[in-house]
Amino acid sequence: MLKSLDPRVTRLNLPDGEVPPMEEKPELDQFETYEAFHQKKDGAAHTYVGPVHAPNEDVAFLFAKEQYSRRFPCVGLWIARTENIQVTPYGNDGENVYDMLRIEETAEQIEQPEPYEIFHLKKRGKAHTHAGRVMATSYLNALQEAKQAFGEKSPIVNVWVVKSKDVLQSAEDDKDMWTTVPEKKYREAIAYKVMDKITKYKEERKNTPAQ
Repeated sequence: MLKSLDPRVTRLNLPDGEVPPMEEKPELDQFETYEAFHQKKDGAAHTYVGPVHAPNEDVAFLFAKEQYSRRFPCVGLWIARTENIQVTPYGNDGENVYDMLRIEETAEQIEQPEPYEIFHLKKRGKAHTHAGRVMATSYLNALQEAKQAFGEKSPIVNVWVVKSKDVLQSAEDDKDMWTTVPEKKYREAIAYKVMDKITKYKEERKNTPAQ
């Protein structure tokens, strides 16, 4: 029988082998996977922070806001469905994946170019960061344009490409949603200055006469 990291799938006792598409097995009743990108401050690049499971991108945005913006400063959030993100092979640390890819020039396209978002991974174990936007007619063409625009910023060990229209982006005029508490200092551990309190306690104990 099919084994899965998700116990809900395992309990269905599905036959091992190729798993049918989600729409053909509605009995699973599973949420889709979305990827969240977090912007720490104005002008900073959006950085990948992790996935969320949700029934649609609007709910995914809410889940990601609660999951990834509560404990750190945040001024913006992007959400993209996982299946809409195209991923290159991985290179080794210190390498440039653009140099490894054989991106052949495509014939002249009749399609109208549209914007694509490009995310670079500089080192394994780190997070993908938004490198910029390119205009292209396909994912392959977007990689071609990205190589020309950003490919010299080595090392780049992996690239994510997603159409801009497939990214739900927080609006500029909605930034008040992040300011429930100034700078969220009440949720940052550094605001508590734990070591200062411990040191102060030790000094007080040291100077207190024994009973």
